[in-house]
Amino acid sequence: MTRIPAEDEAVTAPSSPLDNALAQLSAAVKTLGYDEGLHQMLAAPRREMAVSIPLRRDDGSTEVLRGYRVQHNFSRGPAKGGVRFSQDVDLDEVRALAMWMTWKCALLDVPYGGAKGGVAIDPRQYSKAELERVTRRYTSEIQPIIGPEVDIPAPDVGTDEQTMAWMMDTYSVNVGHTTLGVVTGKPVSLGGSLGRASATSAGVVHVALAALEHLGIEPSQATAAVQGFGKVGAGTVELLEAAGVKVVAVSDQYGAVRDDEGLHYDALQRQLWDTGSVKDTPGTASMDADELLEMDVDLVVPAAVQSVLTEENAPRVRARLVVEGANGPTTGEADRILSEKGVLVVPDILANAGGVIVSYFEWVQANQAYWWSREEVDERLKRRMVAAWQAVLATSESRRVSLREAATLTAVQRVAEAHRTRGLYP
Repeated sequence: MTRIPAEDEAVTAPSSPLDNALAQLSAAVKTLGYDEGLHQMLAAPRREMAVSIPLRRDDGSTEVLRGYRVQHNFSRGPAKGGVRFSQDVDLDEVRALAMWMTWKCALLDVPYGGAKGGVAIDPRQYSKAELERVTRRYTSEIQPIIGPEVDIPAPDVGTDEQTMAWMMDTYSVNVGHTTLGVVTGKPVSLGGSLGRASATSAGVVHVALAALEHLGIEPSQATAAVQGFGKVGAGTVELLEAAGVKVVAVSDQYGAVRDDEGLHYDALQRQLWDTGSVKDTPGTASMDADELLEMDVDLVVPAAVQSVLTEENAPRVRARLVVEGANGPTTGEADRILSEKGVLVVPDILANAGGVIVSYFEWVQANQAYWWSREEVDERLKRRMVAAWQAVLATSESRRVSLREAATLTAVQRVAEAHRTRGLYP
């Protein structure tokens, strides 16, 4: 059962992603003047499923994993959200991520509600064949509540386009016909959209460049540090470098490297291919990964996991701009501290929304069986991201609230309006 915090809890430091998400919602509801009934409807997931996933290991043994799918809201359209394979996955984390997806879709005016799914597994400890069996069994278990008009999964932490291909095939076999629109983030050869793989990174960079311009910082004079060199972080480094921003530090789960003259994406990528990490990239200096977020740079992009900016390290952040590439990287107390320090924080529901925008494009293309060019996808993505940034900035300035509060207010208001317009059944 999702516990909604009391009014006086909204200002306390959240202890988990779900507490964080609920606190953000409570603050928005209070500002918007909504009654408690509407608050309860906005807070509570519409549907949750927890499943057991029996896995036959390659050595013949059997292991049982746990999987989840949470659909937070349907008021503006079918549910939409990623599937992550991570040993840290639990139901409360998935609830929080599903809620953030609802606000993200509403903020970008994508006709979806939010969902999220996951399996509690460390994919690095399993073979490709085992991961395929996990994916197919998980898909079969949640099949009653997914579909191209119901809930459309996508890749997330620990999953990729191959995972989506397996999910699409499993669903299609069970319904008796190929259903390209049941998932997004698929390989292009199976109905994936051009530009989908880099969409989240591209969205982060579009917003980062707009925010730098707002602060009066020229990209060619800007420095940046990126935490994480996965699907989002690596693309962010590449695109920032292409835009003229000097990326001076990058980290992954194994370590961090820096070069005050500027790191090069190609060298980092070669090191990752050769060793599995950016650590010890030739021509760079090693550094403590925890120090990356505290470097004296213009821009910091946390693009790894949640809750990395906390009340403990936020006072030492020296960047003028934080753009959240990851979901929920900043705790509530860290948000307050950064605001008091004058650090501009672009929230995740805006900054990393490029993925869901191009997922929406992919879904539209699949349903129409008509495919767009890469240039069309890139241009439409940029247009939506910049328009959303401008709308959030205008709300922030007119209401004199943070960008996070402005984004959440805008999104919650749109979802609440859909609730009210549709009415309550029965």
